[in-house]
Amino acid sequence: MKSMIKLSGALPRAFTLAMLSALALASCQTVQTTQPGAVGVGRQQAMLLSAGEVDKSAVQAYQQEMKKAAGKNTLNRDAGQVARVRTIAQRLIPATAAFRADAPKWAWEVNVITSADVNAWCMPGGKIAVYTGLIEKLKITDDELAAVMGHEIAHALREHGRERASQQYAQSAVIGIGAALLGLGDTGAGLVNIVADVTIGLPYSREFEVEADRVGVELAARAGYDPRAAVTLWQKMGQAGGGAPPQFLSTHPSPQNRASDLTNYAARVMPLYESARRR
Repeated sequence: MKSMIKLSGALPRAFTLAMLSALALASCQTVQTTQPGAVGVGRQQAMLLSAGEVDKSAVQAYQQEMKKAAGKNTLNRDAGQVARVRTIAQRLIPATAAFRADAPKWAWEVNVITSADVNAWCMPGGKIAVYTGLIEKLKITDDELAAVMGHEIAHALREHGRERASQQYAQSAVIGIGAALLGLGDTGAGLVNIVADVTIGLPYSREFEVEADRVGVELAARAGYDPRAAVTLWQKMGQAGGGAPPQFLSTHPSPQNRASDLTNYAARVMPLYESARRR
């Protein structure tokens, strides 16, 4: 005789979503994205998505953002600013080899967007955008601009976008599959949109930001830019934001803790800076 036991509607739904979550987590791969460098960043990361598929989506997302800027006539309007930003990038990119041997050969792209926002970002695979608000409002020096760009490049080296996209994609997949099974409709999102969102729209976690700070000061030092400029940059940002950082740095620890950490790690990489200056 078959069992006639009935479960409440909530229990099988919760069980289904729990099983889907477990499957998503089980499919993640633990990877070591970078060498630790002089700053010693060596956390292993759980990735659900491959680097190839994320980089491919980043290319599409970047092209969409540049097309959008071009349509508004805000893309690379000041030749002097563009040349300045790209010159700094050309010095930072070879320094990425200290963390990843493959990074200097990425298909790097560097563009400047006219916007009042104090912002910059780097998508997976080396797709960089710097906003004019960052340059003009902060009256930024080359050393400080290198600190910002080094920080953003560090996110790409550490594949924080891929890591965050993996988390977002897993959540979307679980919700989408669960919704389909339960008759609730499709709420999934495309990977291109996810990559754009985690790079531009959403702030990174404090853990990601601290890693990017530390890797960023080493990149700047190896490229011959004073790593101590990261501290003065933060001070300028705090003043520009009325005591609060811009959105792209809003998840950092308190200004005091961050300034202390940057000061300590800038001192650690000063020999690299001095060596680069002698070359």
